[in-house]
Amino acid sequence: MSERPFRILGVQQIAIGGPDKAALRHLWIDLLGLELTGTYRSERENVDEDIARCGDVEVDLMQPIDPEAKPRVDTPALNHVGLWVDDLPAAVTWLEAAGLRFTPGGIRRGASGHDICFLHPKSAGGVLIELVQAPEGLGTRLADSNPAEP
Repeated sequence: MSERPFRILGVQQIAIGGPDKAALRHLWIDLLGLELTGTYRSERENVDEDIARCGDVEVDLMQPIDPEAKPRVDTPALNHVGLWVDDLPAAVTWLEAAGLRFTPGGIRRGASGHDICFLHPKSAGGVLIELVQAPEGLGTRLADSNPAEP
């Protein structure tokens, strides 16, 4: 296996699903105090979501548009974890060569405007992992705010 041609820079998001995002909003925004920063709706992805912030991490509160359709964004409740990556195309190519599978759809624009793709849970220990193309300079900003321990 060749040397990894990309770096994971940090956690971009966590996505939490439920049958009714109003209950999620009550907990995460009203009670815990996260800031609501936007919404996103996609018939193709069967998702209606509120986008909140917890520091530098996005927290997506999701419900299915059609509870009988797939994908089921409410099952499991911790739907997926998003990771910033410095070179998404290189990551996809390298990880595919390593035998990992991706979900259908390939690299595409995500709810927050960044290019994304998903590692299939069957290739990732049962966890859906979203790889998110980091904006220019994010790696430097993250390194400056999280210096390595000596």
